[in-house]
Amino acid sequence: MTAANFCPSPSTTTNTTTLNVHSIESFGTYDGPGIRLVIFLQGCPFQCLYCANPDTMAYGEGTNMDIEELVKKAVNMKPYFSNGGGVTISGGEACSQAKGLIPLFKRLKEEGIHTCLDTNGYIFNKYVEELLTYTDLVLLDVKHIDDEKHKVITKRSNKKVLDFAKYLEEQQKVFWLRYVLVPGLSNEEKDLHALGAHFKNYQQIQKLEIQPYHKLGVHKWEHLGMEYPLKDTPENTPEQLKVAKSIFEQYAAEVVVN
Repeated sequence: MTAANFCPSPSTTTNTTTLNVHSIESFGTYDGPGIRLVIFLQGCPFQCLYCANPDTMAYGEGTNMDIEELVKKAVNMKPYFSNGGGVTISGGEACSQAKGLIPLFKRLKEEGIHTCLDTNGYIFNKYVEELLTYTDLVLLDVKHIDDEKHKVITKRSNKKVLDFAKYLEEQQKVFWLRYVLVPGLSNEEKDLHALGAHFKNYQQIQKLEIQPYHKLGVHKWEHLGMEYPLKDTPENTPEQLKVAKSIFEQYAAEVVVN
């Protein structure tokens, strides 16, 4: 699979000295190993029904930050990275700004800082291809294994996502698989088995993370004057999480519930 077969990215016009940033979390512990500086970029091609950060969807509405300013923040945090931590780029969709991320990741590698890319895998082009050469770990968010259900959740097909995963496997790029378990939407046992079976022979998947469904971002939808689509969907029961974990453990070496 070559870069030309994938969707183009808004990053083709991104200023390579700045990134359009939504927000920054200084001591993140859920987006990669160890303690991390998590940089959330603005803009995403998906419109996930349960998005916890709907304010990151629109492109160009964040704050433009100089790459060297971000490197400085990371360097200042290096003492906290001793337990395997580093910098994670998330979103929105990080690969939307892949062109600008290349010089950032280059600089982070020069400083000896672990780099992690959190992506939904939808965007792939020559910039993403190059960015991955400077990426230590990928967190790949697969929303659903069934294409039609994936379209319901994100308004997009999952074909490019699965191609992205295949590319990571072929390039021997280590990644974690992340899956949000939404009652009535992505927790059917047959779908969990189908996802597990699809990835069971992948050697580069280091871990499968189950992310419980929550409603922490509902107030953001309301603030934006948007109706939250899953307002009647309950959060996971302990039994649902237990069942999902037991199913995925039949296919993956390590399964965790975040």
